Amino acid sequence: MALSAALLAVAGELTRRIHDGVVTRGFEGVRPAHGFAFARLAPGGATVTELAAHLGVTKQAASQLVDEIVRKGYAERRPHPGDARARLVVLTERGWDCTRATEEAAMEAVRAWSTVTGEAEVRELGRLLGRIAPYGPVRPAW
Repeated sequence: MALSAALLAVAGELTRRIHDGVVTRGFEGVRPAHGFAFARLAPGGATVTELAAHLGVTKQAASQLVDEIVRKGYAERRPHPGDARARLVVLTERGWDCTRATEEAAMEAVRAWSTVTGEAEVRELGRLLGRIAPYGPVRPAW
């Protein structure tokens, strides 16, 4: 298997395992794309425009995603503290709980790799990928 195909397969499997772990923890109705949005919203919220740039989608697509996560109780819109015309989208407590569940599921998924390669190899893989991977947002495959 070519390296690029192997990396894509690992990324797909990792995404599936994280999603399954989140659902197992009681968070139904979320998609991997929601997790990518939560990662941008977590530090202190974001406008729809900022979220669209982070996800690499149109403002309309980001707005639809925000409508969905607000409807499901994972986020809420608030007045923007620095711009009266804008709305800030922030995680609710349920959104934060889902974010923590995602982090736990991700750690479990990566920990499982140690049974295949060993802990030292997983740490080395993380180090090497950190050198190769671009810095910036990780975007979902819609």
